Amino acid sequence: MSKSGPRFQRANHVVADIGRALTFYRDLLGFDVAFIKDSAPDSYSHEVFDIDRNKPVRFAVLTTPEQTNVMALTEVPGLEPIAGMPRRSAIVLETPEIDTIVAGSRALGLTVYPEDHLVTKDGREGREVGIVDFDGNLVVIYLITQAMP
Repeated sequence: MSKSGPRFQRANHVVADIGRALTFYRDLLGFDVAFIKDSAPDSYSHEVFDIDRNKPVRFAVLTTPEQTNVMALTEVPGLEPIAGMPRRSAIVLETPEIDTIVAGSRALGLTVYPEDHLVTKDGREGREVGIVDFDGNLVVIYLITQAMP
């Protein structure tokens, strides 16, 4: 079987504390944890994320009922939150639980941007909200509230 193009494997955010990050990604956003694993000392993560090889690294792989291994969290203890603008990347998630996630994010002390009116390229309308996790990673959540005209 030949491939016709790339296959998206997963997104990855670097975090300082997997346990803390999971209060957002698992407990609020609803991801399930497939596994948490220590990385080998020669892990490619050190190279591509420019992590000091003397620092231990571990990672969690997250899944949903519809998508397996769709997200990963790479933990680098003591990491400072991302600073500087403009933000370089984001993950975008559709969710029916937008109000619960926004309230929970505020309760965790996360930055929650003002809600915006979403209009998709095909004319659907909805709501979207940007949230910055504990480590400065941007997550945009949205909910379609009106089908195509």
